[in-house]
Amino acid sequence: MRQIKVIDNSHALPALELIQDVFSAWRDEAEGQVVRALVEEIRRKEYYLPQLELIMVDEQDQVIGYAMFSRFHLEGKYENELLLLTPVAVKTDLQRQHISKELIEYGLKQAKDMGYQAVLVEGDPANYSPRGFVTSADYGILPGPNVQLPSMDCLMICELVPGALEHIKGTVDYSYYDALS
Repeated sequence: MRQIKVIDNSHALPALELIQDVFSAWRDEAEGQVVRALVEEIRRKEYYLPQLELIMVDEQDQVIGYAMFSRFHLEGKYENELLLLTPVAVKTDLQRQHISKELIEYGLKQAKDMGYQAVLVEGDPANYSPRGFVTSADYGILPGPNVQLPSMDCLMICELVPGALEHIKGTVDYSYYDALS
């Protein structure tokens, strides 16, 4: 039976390997290395939330899915209210089986229970809209100059607490992360 867990030491390296494999297969080897480096960097920084680094394991306790939620700020504000969801990865041959859906929905519930107000994500709207994510620009949360998007709709936000996005506004900037510069 598949199970969602908070990451532990025995799954930390297998999770990194899964992330690198999935993103390498999706785009190329360089992308896989960048996303793996980003996860390693987030784990070392102040915004890391170990209780929101989630994995799904199979019956053999092998990592088959991954989602990381970490604290995030806009222009130096909201770091105790706003989370960034990145990355989300599912073993390539198991995609389209609702693994990411279950991980994301579990993480959103945990984040809300921990008192966070909203979650930001960059990705395909088709994957995130069903989870309650909407275009962040509609709420005054805009990509900064170093955020390259195929479309403005790819930067999305999910309100965990009704009305939270009435006061959370600003520009998304990833320059805090060395892996992305």
